[in-house]
Formats: sequence, C-alpha cells, structure tokens
Amino acid sequence: MSDSLPPRADPRAVVSSYVSGELTESGLAPTWLEQLQNWYDEAAADPRIGEPNAMQVATVDAAGQPDVRTVLARGFDADGVVFYTNYESAKGRQLAAVPAAAAVFAWLPAERQARLRGPVERVSRAETEAYFAGRPRGSQLAAWASPQSRILSGRAELDGLLAETEQRFGPTGPVPAPPGWGGYRIRPIEVEFWQGRQFRLHDRLRFRRDGDRWVVERLAP
Repeated sequence: MSDSLPPRADPRAVVSSYVSGELTESGLAPTWLEQLQNWYDEAAADPRIGEPNAMQVATVDAAGQPDVRTVLARGFDADGVVFYTNYESAKGRQLAAVPAAAAVFAWLPAERQARLRGPVERVSRAETEAYFAGRPRGSQLAAWASPQSRILSGRAELDGLLAETEQRFGPTGPVPAPPGWGGYRIRPIEVEFWQGRQFRLHDRLRFRRDGDRWVVERLAP
C-alpha cells in the first residue's frame, strides 16, 4: 500500500474564458435598482443558479478586523438591500460597532457579479414581523432556538434548545419574531455590475452616489 498522497487540485490550473455576454453603457438600466432587478430576474430564471438571492456580506468589528459570510437577500428597493439575522450574531455585533457593509451577488454560471456597499441600518420592527410571519414554521422555531454564533458544547445542545422551543410554542401556536432577531438594510453608495469577458478584459460599470445624484463610471478590469 502506497504512502503517497493523491494528487491535489491546483487552483493555478483553472482557466476560464468568459464569453457569455457584454455590459455596455447603452445597455445599462437607468438606475442601479432597475439593473439589479433585471439581473436578478435573469438569475432566478437560470436553472444553473440554485439560490439567486444568495449574497456574501462583509463587515468589520470594532478593531477593524473583517468578516464575511453568505446570507440570503430578502428584498431590495430604492432604499437598499435587506437581509435578516440574529442581532447578537457575529455580524449583528459587528454592525452595531461599525454600521456599514459590503455585499456581492456572485452569479457565476452567468459570469456576472453585482457588488454594493454603504451604511447599514435596522429595518422597522413592523417590516421584520411581516417578513417573519411568512417564514416556514421550522425556520421560525429555529430563530428562537439558535444562539447564533455562540459556542456550543455539541449538536445535542442545539437539538435540546430546539426541543425546548417546540415545547414552549406547542405544535400549532403562533410563533412571533424574537425580539433579538430582525432585518438590516444596506443603503448603497456604490453599486458595481461586473460581466465576465474574454482574456480577463471584463466589463465593470459602477453607479456611484455623488451628493443627490448617481453617476455611472466604467472601471478597468
């Protein structure tokens, strides 16, 4: 029996040529919101993209150390992009210390990305409760049961917390939104749309807030 290790995948060997499309100033929607909605609709209709609303959200803590994770966007409008989480999670604590974030939708099969960044604020309690009421019951119970980002002794502890929560609310009783759980809205000051192009000469068009208006700029790839 050989003691040699199997060959490892080498990221340097991965070479892709992006040929799916282009992004031109003339083809860009008038606003970042319309452009994001257009690309989101196309991603949602693409069977290769399993969760078109998945986005990576980056935050920093009070010491300036960065953190990033994938969350699900649950709405976007002219005011920004909304996601939900436990306020006492790592990202919740970081946003309390530094209320700003960056996010990216990576629709890789379509060779597209949409990036945004800006200040972050909590959504209204009414908005949180309206969203929470439409969640599956299992997800509602999980929001109460999980002390998100806290250290656990093992899976059994989490299962025990869920069992306690199920007993508390019963099999059919209403499950309100936990007081320590809710939504955040990223209010973008910049939104960049990236379309992969051949030989790494990608198209990058950015909406940037300049006072009370938005300007569109092409960035070098």
